[in-house]
Amino acid sequence: MPLSGLRPIRAFGAALAFGALAFLGAQPALAQFSGAQRGEIETIIREYLVKNPEVLRDALIELDRRAKADEDVQRRQAVDKLDAQIFNSRHQVVIGNPKGPISLVEFYDYNCGFCKRALGDLSALIKGNPDLRVILKEFPVLSQGSVEAAHVAAAVKMQLPPDKFWAFHQKLMSSRGPVGKAQALAVAKEFNVDMTRLAKDMDSTEVKAGIEENMHLGEALGINGTPSYVVGKEIVVGAVGLEALQTRIGNIRKCGKGTCD
Repeated sequence: MPLSGLRPIRAFGAALAFGALAFLGAQPALAQFSGAQRGEIETIIREYLVKNPEVLRDALIELDRRAKADEDVQRRQAVDKLDAQIFNSRHQVVIGNPKGPISLVEFYDYNCGFCKRALGDLSALIKGNPDLRVILKEFPVLSQGSVEAAHVAAAVKMQLPPDKFWAFHQKLMSSRGPVGKAQALAVAKEFNVDMTRLAKDMDSTEVKAGIEENMHLGEALGINGTPSYVVGKEIVVGAVGLEALQTRIGNIRKCGKGTCD
């Protein structure tokens, strides 16, 4: 049988599988049938699924697709709701073109190996996209050392201009081995920050509020790992690579969204 003939059959099978799952799980609806009718319907459904188990696979794939689509909608709604905190927080630092029409936000952890490997991607994106506005947000989820390093970095950004902070960020993110307070302070010292002020700012209400804001944003946006990005209005979880991020940036120029229809 040609593939064109198989598609309607498999579509019917998937529909039947959805109906079967709904039917077998909807006890109140079963009350309208007699015991004999329920038994006959259940037998038909089970026999079909046993003979055609691939329809269950198709149904599960479709359920997963729908769940991801629903999740994407919820995330976009969350981005719209939290727009000011995501793109214009007083706690953030902006690198690249501060007036760029396209925004990319990165949530990162200084102990994240994937973040370290993705550092070159971010650098390449900034160099290759003069209209790109990049926002860096500490998201220390991996260890206590990550929390300590995030506090140091948040305090450093209170002293350094964006380009200098970007250099600090690259140096600290490129550190080998575990990163904590000592490592972050050592890098900060290389950039001639006021270490006395830094020690005070690290534990300040301002620094704590900024990191807490990032953590709350991550939770609201469904971000559970680093690196994660917000590109335009689209959330991208994981180190997806330079090409995938560049494609989304190009799509925003083309159709105003990270993924064009």
